[in-house]
Amino acid sequence: MKAAVVVFPSINRERDMARTLRLVSGQEPTMVWHADTSLPAGTDLVVIPGGFSYGDYLRCGAIAARAPIMDAVRSHAGRGGLVLGVCNGFQILCEAGLLPGVLMRNAALKFICRDVYLRVEHSDTPVTPGYNAGQGIRV
Repeated sequence: MKAAVVVFPSINRERDMARTLRLVSGQEPTMVWHADTSLPAGTDLVVIPGGFSYGDYLRCGAIAARAPIMDAVRSHAGRGGLVLGVCNGFQILCEAGLLPGVLMRNAALKFICRDVYLRVEHSDTPVTPGYNAGQGIRV
């Protein structure tokens, strides 16, 4: 699988993501700068890692969602290409209109770190083949 990792100013997890993708796939992912306007030919997976794009001074991911590379990411997703947003990357995808809904501040206005339990709905997706439909997982 050919992966591309999008790099934004102030994101701090792009190298960790690239290392993980290399370990999992055996292939070196391409690092794509936020000001680029296209993805490498043959890209299967676009990953937007966590960190704090542009320092998150406005709204988490709001500035990054308008970066030039995001048009190519939207086109990739529109063709059925895989896109993964992790942490702040998820927020960028929401702000870019690639995921429905909006994110809201939590009631305490503080970072919350706790286990979350998810249920696998389908085991035939690119990221769930090791699970069974209906299985609960801890994240």
